[in-house]
Amino acid sequence: MVEIEARKFRTLFLSDVHLGSKGAKASFLLDFLKYHDADTIFLVGDIVDGWRLRRNWHWPQEHNDIVQKLLRKSRKGARILYIAGNHDEFLRDFQGTHFGGIEVMDRIMHETADGRKFLVIHGDQFDVVVRNARHIAYLGDWAYDAALAINTIMNKVRRMLGLRYWSFSAWAKFRVKKAVNFIGSFQTVVSDEARRIGADGVICGHIHHATIEQIDGIEYINTGDWVESCTAIVEHFDGRMELLSWTHLIGEQAGFAPIVRLDDKRPKAANAA
Repeated sequence: MVEIEARKFRTLFLSDVHLGSKGAKASFLLDFLKYHDADTIFLVGDIVDGWRLRRNWHWPQEHNDIVQKLLRKSRKGARILYIAGNHDEFLRDFQGTHFGGIEVMDRIMHETADGRKFLVIHGDQFDVVVRNARHIAYLGDWAYDAALAINTIMNKVRRMLGLRYWSFSAWAKFRVKKAVNFIGSFQTVVSDEARRIGADGVICGHIHHATIEQIDGIEYINTGDWVESCTAIVEHFDGRMELLSWTHLIGEQAGFAPIVRLDDKRPKAANAA
């Protein structure tokens, strides 16, 4: 049994939880929130998956528990800001509204303890497919669901055979040239927006690819997701940013071996929680 110590940070960034989808690893996130706290928590979009809920209602108790957990943190003094994404775009009609102490907005500038300024935004605004060809985006979303379903079946068999967890969808993402090119283009465009508004960096989600890296002088940070990688970004009280991977710490306890990233740009700053 792994001993886990509770930790508190200045700021915690989470995105792409996709509550309402069968792929959401709600139990992992509940554990993570149990041991991690922060003065300020940014929910960087796609926390609730409105697209899937419209197709097929799925809201088990664990998903409700996450909402209640966040509301409790708010009541205990944490500032929680919800940046709307494309899967929860219905919230963009409620910018400036507070729900149980959670503030809703489209984007915000965050200043770190060491004085750096980061644009915090989900990132779908810079995805030309989401903006200009929504039917293709919906088709891609369906294909991702199918890949996750294959993951589930495949890894049940692999566990029976005593084999490690292996992500088919992540493998496909980083072996398909168009997907790799899309990730690179997305990172460049989002970083350009941060530069345009005078920010030192950008913190986003959307593409489910967690990383901390420098792109032409801009610190590009992506929080990843809670469907496959189960990652989060934290800001320490000295302003230092760190990428945490929850499955690397508790994967074996949950019956999974640690998830290994399949891209070649794995951030050196990534550490287990």
